[in-house]
Amino acid sequence: MYTELSLPPRIKVLEAAGAVAGGRVKIVSENEAEVQASEGERVYKVFTDLKSGVVSSDDNGTTFRNYVGYPIIAFMMIRGELPYDPEIGEALKDIKWRTLNEQYKSYRVVESIIKEELRSRGVSDRRVNEFIKKVLEKLSGYSLRKPL
Repeated sequence: MYTELSLPPRIKVLEAAGAVAGGRVKIVSENEAEVQASEGERVYKVFTDLKSGVVSSDDNGTTFRNYVGYPIIAFMMIRGELPYDPEIGEALKDIKWRTLNEQYKSYRVVESIIKEELRSRGVSDRRVNEFIKKVLEKLSGYSLRKPL
């Protein structure tokens, strides 16, 4: 039995890019990776088999909210299965995502704060929005599901 996963909140694309740039994605095997959380306290175990569409990760988004969590997105970026923008990733590699998400309790608010930070580093809102859109469009082409 499987549960279909939905597309993630937009902010998760940026969180994944930051994980890639921060060197927090460790490839374990062809289908497995470990992704260290932005504040280092957790390591998420990720599995992807895109041929069958089966993926798993023990992050909260994938486990409890049934969307494709940022550790899965980050692993797919590393493997070239999703777009990645090194400049955006580099600007996000030191962001403490958990602190921001818990402090503001709104992905929309956190996204606006992150965009402000990116603007201060010379990355336009338009470029950020296009990157997120490209990743989500590509991700929507996969039919991903997780085991129950």
